[in-house]
Amino acid sequence: MTVLEQPGSYHPAPPPSWRPRVDPAPLLPDAEPFRMLGTPASKDADPALLRRLHAELVRGRRYNTQATALTRQGRLAVYPSSTGQEACEVAAALVLEDQDWLFPSYRDTLAAVARGLDPVQALTLLRGDWHTGYDPREHRVAPLSTPLATQLPHAVGLAHAARLKGDDVVALAMVGDGGTSEGDFHEALNFAAVWQAPVVFLVQNNGFAISVPLAKQTAAPSIAHKAVGYGMPGRLVDGNDAVAVHRVLGEAVRRARSGGGPTLVEAVTYRIEAHTNADDATRYRTDSEVEEWRAHDPITLLERELRDRGLLDDAAAEAARDSAEKMAADLRERMNEDPVLDPMDLFAHVYAERTAQLREQAEQLRAELDAAHDEQDQGEGKAGQ
Repeated sequence: MTVLEQPGSYHPAPPPSWRPRVDPAPLLPDAEPFRMLGTPASKDADPALLRRLHAELVRGRRYNTQATALTRQGRLAVYPSSTGQEACEVAAALVLEDQDWLFPSYRDTLAAVARGLDPVQALTLLRGDWHTGYDPREHRVAPLSTPLATQLPHAVGLAHAARLKGDDVVALAMVGDGGTSEGDFHEALNFAAVWQAPVVFLVQNNGFAISVPLAKQTAAPSIAHKAVGYGMPGRLVDGNDAVAVHRVLGEAVRRARSGGGPTLVEAVTYRIEAHTNADDATRYRTDSEVEEWRAHDPITLLERELRDRGLLDDAAAEAARDSAEKMAADLRERMNEDPVLDPMDLFAHVYAERTAQLREQAEQLRAELDAAHDEQDQGEGKAGQ
């Protein structure tokens, strides 16, 4: 019989000194998503904020429909629409200060545009013309991330560096529910909590990782519940309630800025359109499910609140739509212009100093381009004789 098997001989060891003593209760999210629209809490919302949220939602919806149309016209290679998720996109952009950083995923072009990025530049990557299409430092918007969740550790690193330097900077990192199944998600949350980095993670739970429903990705009560495992608060919010998303994200940003550390926010929303224009969503979800979510449209919900409070009339609603149409017309016109591309740009912005292999490849491409140019000149010369 071992010592542990002897009756009355076992005494639990005291907690080791290195084990953090954290009460998990305050870190747990509420059982239901936080809502404001249609509740007494919405009456406290700033009218100016409500009007701006509405204008940005209307513009964002038109941006989504126009970008989707551009894919059908061959002007975009692919477009992952955020139709139905505009409340998350707009709120994420509006809660940040000028010095803060936004780390978007590939679906978050609208958030980048709402932050001030040129709509054409936001689509350049999806057009296939350029590495990113914009200078990330100009608007403090990190490059749109096509690989799932790889932007999250980058956001943590930037936020941690800013904290070490004493800079007043918060990073807001966006990811979809599918991205939470990637290792980068877990590594980012762990480092953020250990370092108490000023970063906010916004998970847009739109129901599907392409065709895989959330129930086949995780058995957790919610994605927000995962926060407690890393030692940070988890918040659950109605992702179609723009005012609620702005309130929850605003609290998380202020907490991060004041030294309170990271927060994981799960916004429950829905992807009305297919994953991208290359996806057939009818293979894994029903039309009735989509229609049920259309009834919970973020623009409809906010317009109802505005009209009930006398903050929106028909003229103001029409003005918002007209402004959105002007943006769409400008986007169409500029996207219909064929860009002038230099193949040598393939080697720009890869490394600060080109490697020997890149130099060799660049020299080879330059020789091929020069040969093609000489051949073209000779052909034109013969044609003119």
